Formats: sequence, structure tokens, C-alpha cells
Amino acid sequence: MKRTASLALAALFAFALPAAAARPSDDALALVPPDAVAAGMLRVSDLRTSPLAARLFADFDRATVDGDAARFLAEARLHPIDDVDLVVFAATDGGKGKALVAFEGRFEPRRLAAAAAARGAEARTAAGATYFLLKDDRQTGKRGGGAVAFVSDRLLVAGSEEGVAAALAARAAGGTGFDRGAGLGAWLERVNGNASGWLLVDRTKLPEAKGSVTLSGNDGAVRNVIGAMNLVSAFTLEITVKGDAIRLAGAGYSDDTETRELLEDALRGILATMRIAAQEKPDVVSAIRKFKVASDRNAVTISGTLDGATIKALSAAKAERENARAAGSKAATK
Repeated sequence: MKRTASLALAALFAFALPAAAARPSDDALALVPPDAVAAGMLRVSDLRTSPLAARLFADFDRATVDGDAARFLAEARLHPIDDVDLVVFAATDGGKGKALVAFEGRFEPRRLAAAAAARGAEARTAAGATYFLLKDDRQTGKRGGGAVAFVSDRLLVAGSEEGVAAALAARAAGGTGFDRGAGLGAWLERVNGNASGWLLVDRTKLPEAKGSVTLSGNDGAVRNVIGAMNLVSAFTLEITVKGDAIRLAGAGYSDDTETRELLEDALRGILATMRIAAQEKPDVVSAIRKFKVASDRNAVTISGTLDGATIKALSAAKAERENARAAGSKAATK
């Protein structure tokens, strides 16, 4: 699966043209199934211009410099980091159904198709378009279950075979209507269209949370937030990158007063935990204090901005805690 994923990612990270300039039929958002449980968007172009993304892209380069993925990129004349501008992803049935990832950008369909076929991908058709079933290198003669379609010089879609086939049919029909408010798309107005990335989740379509929500315990802050989020009807997350700073925002929606109170308490609890963990770093504590938690009759929201220095300090603090725990575990086993 790792090899298959590498091939898929190598192909996927080939595309880069702003959504505003794409033809309607090649708008990635227009291919999201209305019955999606979750959908999200990542504006890679925003990350590419941020100093904070340097390490992320360096890691991706290292992940694709060897083996078949590197050969695929070379033969297809693709440079993923420079070419990708926009990624849209979606999942149905709690992630167990049609999975879809769509990339907008620049590429050469014929060259990509030839490179995929050379690696044993099987060509099939749906809605008059060609897609490829990816080969599982671990099992001779078997497919990995994933598929990819080099739709046009601006769009590629990948995911489960069912998801890709459905996307091709939707494109031929002019879109699913998600971008116009169909299904989960009705929540699009709740997120900032100019954000660098966002996530929408219909909590009512996900499996029920196991266990109970508590607001106590030494290590329960994160668990409390997750537990409270499991009780809301929907939630949204946003990230906006500007220079070396990142603005984060999230919202959990519920008509139930008690649920909103639980979520508000849980969010305030995790902020308090973070302040305690960073108490030896006054600048970090100050940055955390700037995060605001608010509530109204519809939702509980949290928002704040982290500058580059704070992000580095938080990363360093996390590394210190992990090293301390590792050292403690090693000492306990002696």
C-alpha cells in the first residue's frame, strides 16, 4: 500500500491553478458528493509562500526522491511542490465509503497516463472518461483498490474506484451541487472562503462516541474536547497562513445548551493545560491567552493566532516533554 500510495501521491501532487480560474467543470469543490460526511480544502499555494511550510515540503521531497515515485515524477515531468495550488478531499459513510481527493493544477494527461500504465495501472472508463486502477506491488496481479483519473490539464481526481467513477460522472453532469449548497455544502457559508484550509464534518453521520465526557483528570483535556465534539451536530475548522503566522479557528454547532456548555468548558480546559505546560515560557503563555472561546445559541467557537516564534517555542516544548517521557520510560524498565 505504501508503494501504491506513493504512486497516487506522486500523481496527485501534480496540479496547480487557482480555483477562481478553473472552468466550472474542473472545479474540485463541484465534485464533492453532497452526502459526504466530511469535506475539506487546502490551498497549497498559501503554504508554499510561508516560511513555516519549508520543513513540510522538505519532508515531502525526501519521501519522493527514491524508487518508483521518483521515476514517476521524472517521467511525467512533475514537480509536486511547485505545481500544486489547491487540494479538495471528501469522504462518505464515516470514511468507509467513497473516498475522493481532487487536485487542481497544470499537467500533461497523456504523459501521466503513460507513466501510470507503465507501472501496471489498468485503464478503465466511466462517464466517457478514463481512469486507472493502481497496482498493489505487494501482490502480483492484484490491484490496490485505489484509482486515479487524469481528467484534464487542470484537474486530477483520486481515491476509491467508486469515488473516482462517481466524480467523473458528476463532472460530466456539471457537478454535484456541493459548491452550491447541496448536502454538506450547506455548511460552506460557515467557513471563510479565503482561508488557507478548512474542514467540514457532519457529526450526525459519524459513529456515536464511546464512553462519557468528563471534565476532570490529569490528562483529560484533549479527551474532553474530543468527547464534547462527538456530541455536536457539526463542526468546522479553519487555518489561515500569513507569513510566519497561523490563524486557527474552530466551531462546534449544537442546539443543545448543555452540549455547548460542555464544549466551552472543555476548550477552556485545554487552553489552561497548554498554559501550564508552557509556564516557563512567558511569550508562549501570552500567545495562548490571546485565544478566545465564545458561545452563542448555535455554536461554540475558538480562535487565535500563533506567530512564528510561538510555534517554534511550542514545538520545542513538545519535544522536551516527549524526551522526558521517553527517558522516564527507559529508566522504569531498568
